[in-house]
Amino acid sequence: MLTGGGDAPGLNAAIRAVGRRALAHGDTVIGVNYGWAGLVGDGDYRELDRHFFSGILQIGGTVLGSSRTNPMKREGGREEVLANLHRARLDALVAIGGDDTLSVAAWLAEHGGPVVGVPKTMDNDLSVTDYCIGFDTAVSRVAEALDRLHTTAAAHRRVMVVEVMGRDTGWVALMGGIAGGADVILIPEIKVTLDEVLERLQGRFQSGSDFGIIVVAEGVEMEGVTDKESTGGKLDAFGHAQLSKRGVADTLAELIEEKLGHETRTTVLGHTQRGGTPSAYDRIWATRVGSAAYDLALAGRWGWMPVVRCGAVDTAPIADVVREQRKVPPELYELAKVFS
Repeated sequence: MLTGGGDAPGLNAAIRAVGRRALAHGDTVIGVNYGWAGLVGDGDYRELDRHFFSGILQIGGTVLGSSRTNPMKREGGREEVLANLHRARLDALVAIGGDDTLSVAAWLAEHGGPVVGVPKTMDNDLSVTDYCIGFDTAVSRVAEALDRLHTTAAAHRRVMVVEVMGRDTGWVALMGGIAGGADVILIPEIKVTLDEVLERLQGRFQSGSDFGIIVVAEGVEMEGVTDKESTGGKLDAFGHAQLSKRGVADTLAELIEEKLGHETRTTVLGHTQRGGTPSAYDRIWATRVGSAAYDLALAGRWGWMPVVRCGAVDTAPIADVVREQRKVPPELYELAKVFS
C-alpha cells in the first residue's frame, strides 16, 4: 500500500486497518515509501510486520511517508509503476489518496494493474463519497482556531481574517466557519465582491458589534484582491499552484483596514490543519474504509474503492470518484450567511 499527496490526519488508521486485516488473513504486507515515488525507477518498498502497525492509530501524518510525485508527468512513469508492481510480485496495491493519487490509480487499473483506492483529501471534494480521510480533523482545527481568535478579536476590537485550505472547493472553510461562528465565509464556489464583504462588515459594526471574523479559503478569487495566477509561478508535480504563496488573507486584510479604517489582522492556519492527532471520527472512518479496501483487494475488484454514502460504507469505481470535484452546494452557503 502507499499514501500519496498531502498528508492528512487519519492516514495511519487506514494503513493500520489494511495491514492488520491482511496479516490476520496470512498475507505478506508491503509498504511503498513516499507515494508514487516508491514505485518509479528502482522502486522503494519494504515488508511490514505486525509491530509496524502498533501504536500508530492516534498519530498524524503517515508512517509510509508521502510525496506529490506524479508518474504521469514522467516519461514512461506509468509503465515503470506497472513494471515495479510485477517485479515486486505484488498481488494487490492499495492507493490511499486524493484526486491526483487516485487518478494515477485509475489509469493503472484500466491497464491491468491490481489496484484499489481509499479516499483521502482534507478538502473533502471527491465525487461520490461523503467523507474523505482528514476532513473532520481539519474542520475541527479551524473551529478551534476561531474559538481562540474570537476572544482576542473582541478584546482589541479587530477584524480577523483567517485563511484556511481549499484550492477549488470550500468545504473546510464553510464547515469550519459554521462550527466556529465566523461572520463572513468566502469560498471558491461562490463569487463575492470586495464591496459585498465591506458591506457585511459595515452592517455588523452598525448593529453594535466592534469586531469580526472572516474565514477565507486559499483558492478564493476576488476581483481587486487576488487571483490564482499570482503565486510566483511555482507548481507541484500535478500542475497545482502553491496558493499559500499569494497571500489572499493578507491582501484582503489590508483592503479592509484601508477602506473601513478598522484594525485588521490575519492568521494563516496552513499546515496546522494537516498535523497532529486525528479526531475520533477520522480514526473510525479511516479504519472502516481501510478495512473495506482490503476486502476489495481480496475479491480482486481492481479499479474500485470504498466510499461513504449516507453513513455507510459503499463501493464505487475509482474513475467515477475522480471524474469531477464535489462542490459546496449553494443552499449550504446560504445557511452560513444566516448567521453572519
